[in-house]
Amino acid sequence: MISQMRIKKLVTYFMLFTAILLLISCGPKARVPTSQLDTPEHHTYTGLRLLDQAKYGDAQREFELATSLDPKFSKAYTGIALVKTATGDFAAAWDNLKLGWKHAKADDEKLFVYVSRIRYFTQSKLEKKWLDLAKDEFDSAILTDAKHAPAYYFMGLAYKAGLEFDLAGRMFAKVLELKTDYISEADVQWNLIQKIQRAMPGTINGKIIAIVDRITRADAAALFLEEMKIDVLYKKRTLKTFDTSFKDPEKAAVAGPAKITAKDIADHPLKADIEGILEIGVRGLENYPDGNFHPAEIITRAAYAMMLEDILIKVTGDNSLATKFIGSTSPFPDLRADLPYFNAIMVVTSRGIMEAKDMTSGEFAPLNPVPGVDALLIIRKIKQELKFD
Repeated sequence: MISQMRIKKLVTYFMLFTAILLLISCGPKARVPTSQLDTPEHHTYTGLRLLDQAKYGDAQREFELATSLDPKFSKAYTGIALVKTATGDFAAAWDNLKLGWKHAKADDEKLFVYVSRIRYFTQSKLEKKWLDLAKDEFDSAILTDAKHAPAYYFMGLAYKAGLEFDLAGRMFAKVLELKTDYISEADVQWNLIQKIQRAMPGTINGKIIAIVDRITRADAAALFLEEMKIDVLYKKRTLKTFDTSFKDPEKAAVAGPAKITAKDIADHPLKADIEGILEIGVRGLENYPDGNFHPAEIITRAAYAMMLEDILIKVTGDNSLATKFIGSTSPFPDLRADLPYFNAIMVVTSRGIMEAKDMTSGEFAPLNPVPGVDALLIIRKIKQELKFD
């Protein structure tokens, strides 16, 4: 009886051992390198360089070549996660971040995962408290290495995306202080934060627009209403007109004023601002002939200047501004005096509300887009010009 039990135990152990061997043999096998540079380290380095150039397909191929050489190479999986994050495949990104962490042994591998998780939370925003989650990863990173510049840089981007501009500025300043990695990138971001703080956006929409690279027609409507408070400005500065003609009380009560709207803004988050601007009337922000507002259309510097000129004319009552510089010589090498927006550009630049895009060449760049922070700073200047704050 005892011998039979021993035999059963031996058979069980043998079967378990065989199963383990089968699992090991079925696991991914590392391929044989074909050259001296065919290494996981080199492919991962190349992948990160391609990732920075937004060549996502090429970057992923390099990271996969790295994992084919070493199926446990942590940084390659984390690199794939960054590719998936950048391309919006957040489920795959998180799976690869887990693999990157699973195989991370050295501090530099763990730091790479911490920072990549900051980037994941910042770009995905899938969690309601995504900024807190990013901050947890940052705390873990600096506990590992208090001078790890990438952690400060990407946490700075996280704070900027979360509209925490003071905290973002501190992160970028720390990167500049460390003088190791991301110095030029942090310098650009730090200067942007300084501009945003000078512009002092007073509304949530203003803060959101401050960090965009180019504003849209919808953004312009929101800025004029919420940051410039154009409706209040017009009421204070324009003459009131009164319609004293007879109105049938019953018909007037039934009809009421017709609401001005656009066909393509029904579900737009800035619908109220757009309708407010359509009601007020700003040249360059009217509906198109097809009845659409085209809220996503990018605003050029020339178009923005024309809008500002219209506001100045209406607020000051000085209609001569509309023709003041016609026939003048253009001071900008890229701006002809016969262009329809020449006068508007001259009106705003002569008052210091807008300025040349490139101070070295003197170019105005009329067809360039308007960054959000510049749009806010210009609004601040026009409010100072009109002594309205």
